[in-house]
Amino acid sequence: MNIQRQIKEYINSQPEAKRNEMQALHDSIQKLMPGCKLWFLDGKDENGKIITNPNIGYGAYTIKYANGTTKEFYQIGLSANSTGISVYIMGLDDKTYLTKTYGKKIGKAIVTGYCIKFKTLKDIQVDVLEAAIRSRYLSKGVEGMKQKSE
Repeated sequence: MNIQRQIKEYINSQPEAKRNEMQALHDSIQKLMPGCKLWFLDGKDENGKIITNPNIGYGAYTIKYANGTTKEFYQIGLSANSTGISVYIMGLDDKTYLTKTYGKKIGKAIVTGYCIKFKTLKDIQVDVLEAAIRSRYLSKGVEGMKQKSE
């Protein structure tokens, strides 16, 4: 199954209110990151065991591990969770950046080192969420968003 179809099925599997918000965010992220690589992770490990919520990814960067190995992963992630929606902003060197920059402005959300979690879009300032996404995209420049490794 192709990634576009997996994403569509995942979004459509959500309850109506969450489905509509997930679709709106998916569309918004694609407008902010035109032409980016799309990912779909089903949340299962190699044995088929569920280890995390499924998530949609956008863009790409290279994770560099301490042992010298590397792995390509998405820059922005989107996932439904039991209480709402999570947006992941990956690859930030400063784990306090999101909290310091957007934590007080975004509205009713939990902001951690790489995640912005909220119940519904009505609870947050969507323009602030988009600014956080845009800042990650722009942190590597236009070419950085298009699969150029860090």
